[in-house]
Amino acid sequence: MQRPLRSRTACPQSFHGQSGVMQQPAQSSTNFDVIAVVPPGLEDAAAAELSALDAEEVRPLRRAVALRTDLAGFYRLHLQARLPFRFLRQLARFPCADRQALYRGVQDAADWPRWLPPDTSFRVDASGSSRELSHSHYSALQVKNALVDWQRQHWGERSSVDLDDPDLSLHLHLSPGGGPRSKARGEGQAMAVLSLDGGGASLHRRGYRAAMGLAPLKENLAAGLIALSGWDGHVPLCDPLCGSGTLLIEAAAMALGRAPGFWLEADGQSRARPFALQRWPDFDPLLWQQEVTAAQALERRSLADGTPLAPVIGMERDPAVLAQAQANVGAAGLASWINLRQGDGRDFEPPEQAGILVCNPPYGERLGEGEDLEQLYADLGQMLKQRCGGWTLWLLSGNPELTGALKMKASRKVPVSNGGLDCRWLKYEIR
Repeated sequence: MQRPLRSRTACPQSFHGQSGVMQQPAQSSTNFDVIAVVPPGLEDAAAAELSALDAEEVRPLRRAVALRTDLAGFYRLHLQARLPFRFLRQLARFPCADRQALYRGVQDAADWPRWLPPDTSFRVDASGSSRELSHSHYSALQVKNALVDWQRQHWGERSSVDLDDPDLSLHLHLSPGGGPRSKARGEGQAMAVLSLDGGGASLHRRGYRAAMGLAPLKENLAAGLIALSGWDGHVPLCDPLCGSGTLLIEAAAMALGRAPGFWLEADGQSRARPFALQRWPDFDPLLWQQEVTAAQALERRSLADGTPLAPVIGMERDPAVLAQAQANVGAAGLASWINLRQGDGRDFEPPEQAGILVCNPPYGERLGEGEDLEQLYADLGQMLKQRCGGWTLWLLSGNPELTGALKMKASRKVPVSNGGLDCRWLKYEIR
């Protein structure tokens, strides 16, 4: 349930005149720094996606992408970007040699009467470390102490900490300084970046997946894998081991322009999910609605060029898991485009037109213990070579010994991380 937005008199970005009609807000075109946190291995794909959404100065980093955007762009990224876990809007960047510097830097980091009055709840998360601040939990606690001490000094009262649904989600990132040589040049000192999390909760949760299998693939990772495959909806897409259907759902949603920042409500209407940024003092309701309307306008029932979506087919052997996949497809509003069938993937019969196969088979870390996984992979390899000539297979592997049983040579290997497991997204051209 969406939490009601609190009005803030400190920043009246929009207002109602005597007629009750919404007046135009002042347009904010000031750019600010943002970090998009993304799955490892998808940095370049995420950078391409964010550039396509008009982000500026986009730079892939390790597990992140740096960019600049304005308020409208920040809203757009939350509604339309498929790959990031979260977007962190930078409030301040300052030298941070020790805990005292962190404490002072946080108190000077922002206009706290505007951002954090005592009736605003908050939470603090921390990542990274420096020589003097090596424990993220302690660093987060120091940020919290700096803020509530500042509030007590100015108002005699303090905000509450809410770990589940705060009004303001703060994130601290610490980076260590360089060695003696860089310090002698005045470079490489330890730095702190204090940011605001625009989403609040992780953006990979699309809202359609109440039902999941035992080892679910995160939605944003699935979207990134589909993007890497190059599938655009014009040729069939099939998953002979579809599990809870995440790869197929993300693929069809992408091809049909379904923005990931929307949930399908019980009445069948698509509505923007709640985001933490809607509680910020500079939230612009009219600008937000413009971006919501623009994102909704992207949704269609065919491909962008007007041609029908090619067949999207999944197979699942376990009836209970198949029922989960069907529920997920229905919750995503994609039942008319995704064809799910019960059956063993080794019995898969492809459509006549060649296309792309995607697959996230068990590889023994979370699923498959006690099963003859090597035989499963060997059988899959035989089926693919016998029935799927001319197709391209993309397979997520967490076990190179098992993929060796396919007896096929990958033409491309993309390192990715799936729930902390080191994996490869492998491409095979089936002859």
